Amino acid sequence: MKEELLPIYVRANPPSHQHIESFNRFCDYGLREVIRSIGSIEPGIEGYSFKLGNIRIEQPMVQEADGSRRLVTPMEARMRNLTYASPIYLEITPTISGIEREQEEVFIGELPIMVKSKPCHLHGLGKNELIDMGEDPLDPGGYFIVNGTEKVLISLEDLVPNRIIVGKDSAKGIVTAKVFSTRFGFRARCSVERTKDGRLQLTFPAAPPSMPVIPFLRVLGFKNDKELLEAFSDNPSIRSDILYNIELDQAKSYDEALDLIGRKAAPGQAKEFRLKRAEILVDTYLLPHLGTEPDARMLKAYYLIGMLERTILVANGKASSDDRDHYMNKRVKLAGELMQDLFRYAFQFLIKDVTYQVERSVARGRRITAKTAIRPDALTDRIKYALATGNWIAGQTGVSQMLDRTNFFASNSHLRRLISPLSRRHPHFKARDLHGTHWGKVCIAETPEGPSCSLVKNYALMSEVSLPTAATDDSAVIRLIRAQGVKEKE
Repeated sequence: MKEELLPIYVRANPPSHQHIESFNRFCDYGLREVIRSIGSIEPGIEGYSFKLGNIRIEQPMVQEADGSRRLVTPMEARMRNLTYASPIYLEITPTISGIEREQEEVFIGELPIMVKSKPCHLHGLGKNELIDMGEDPLDPGGYFIVNGTEKVLISLEDLVPNRIIVGKDSAKGIVTAKVFSTRFGFRARCSVERTKDGRLQLTFPAAPPSMPVIPFLRVLGFKNDKELLEAFSDNPSIRSDILYNIELDQAKSYDEALDLIGRKAAPGQAKEFRLKRAEILVDTYLLPHLGTEPDARMLKAYYLIGMLERTILVANGKASSDDRDHYMNKRVKLAGELMQDLFRYAFQFLIKDVTYQVERSVARGRRITAKTAIRPDALTDRIKYALATGNWIAGQTGVSQMLDRTNFFASNSHLRRLISPLSRRHPHFKARDLHGTHWGKVCIAETPEGPSCSLVKNYALMSEVSLPTAATDDSAVIRLIRAQGVKEKE
């Protein structure tokens, strides 16, 4: 019976099943999440906008030279050097001066489809049916066909988003609490640092480096020193550090703190511009996962306080720092999440192109419609380019690779590969070390020699990456927490 267990498991869970399930989730929910997060397209024409509705994809098709469209199979795409892709249709409602016009379903581009995923023609077919379509029945799928070439998306391993991780540099005496605040694909690295002499500094995107943290807490909602001090716990180490930083603070009110941040962020500018810039920094770039509206300021303040308290406790030896290499502090991006990030990036370019087309039509006195304003190539070309070259968003390279067809084992191994974003040029001794939490998740033996050693890994044979649920909000978790008697802090 023991000898039969592994073959049964592998038959039920082929090496590529995680990528396929992830891509299915992207098709079912990810596309809609991107469109919902954008909501509408606002061209530079007063009173004119496009409201975005439902999005759908059809089965893979090819457009022939005469303009006709017909279904295409993976084998035909390989033989004719085609891209195995499906047309994408989006419901768009033009709105003029607040009045909604007739809704149109517009073709906005093509999406490359993963072989054996739900939209694929091979999904759910049996052995004989696959043979009839010219396919190998043992082929696991899980890859794309771009210009006739089989491309596999490599899983990306990275630190967990929206979680505080505290680290200590013993040589310099600096303790840092950082969080990768992620919202709708935007990733902001926000960090609180305690220097050797006890100063508390805040760093986040678009802000001046190493700003004192107390002015930000004043802007986020604490009106005076008493309120600010009462928000922290009664631990003597924490109180001592906060009192010291309050004494160092040059600003003693909301207006002074906002002006101080503005002078650092936009030096030499008019006062109105400086204050506006400071507000944008606090609302948009500081901890965006908690919200980007002014109502989220107090929530951000308490989150910062939590980061500060952990930083001070670690600096004073009252708590231990976090292990960045522990797999609890890591997450893996599968094909579906990678494609969602790419689609969001490409759709932003489509929006810019729509804005340009609308402005040009108005300048020439032409009638504006959704079909004439949208050029499908703006979306399709960027998605195909990323898959063909492997150059992904945020400067990541090698994400899409040509599927290794040397032999059956090489193909299966390639579909279960995992890469780290760390540079190959630097030693990164701790990141390359074998960690106890790799057991059962990552293969401890299969890794290349040379510069990529332990930065390129493979999943263990029976490991699985859990996928997020269909729900896109945290309402179920919040209800469960409230049921346990936990109350929100006012």
